[in-house]
Amino acid sequence: MIDKGKLEQEIIQKIKTCYDPEIPVDIWELGLIYDIKIDEDGNSYIKMTLTSPHCPVAESLPKEVKEKVKSVKDVKDVYLDLVWEPPWSMDKMTEEAKLELGFL
Repeated sequence: MIDKGKLEQEIIQKIKTCYDPEIPVDIWELGLIYDIKIDEDGNSYIKMTLTSPHCPVAESLPKEVKEKVKSVKDVKDVYLDLVWEPPWSMDKMTEEAKLELGFL
């Protein structure tokens, strides 16, 4: 039986190694990950967005996230859903990200 809470934390740590190349903050702190769900078998569902639909990494960043999450031990498969609703805004950033970018 997998520990979903522990696995989710490991997935988040892996996601924190993914960066939007235009912003020096990881995509977790930017608030680009909207949801993570894990089933009993270790399949992971990730709902994410990008800073804009015209983001230059619209093709590569979701693939990078999927590949990195799939490398986490006990993750069987990764289903990544790239969404545009609700649209990303600076309000979704963590306090840490806002501080890093000089918004606080």
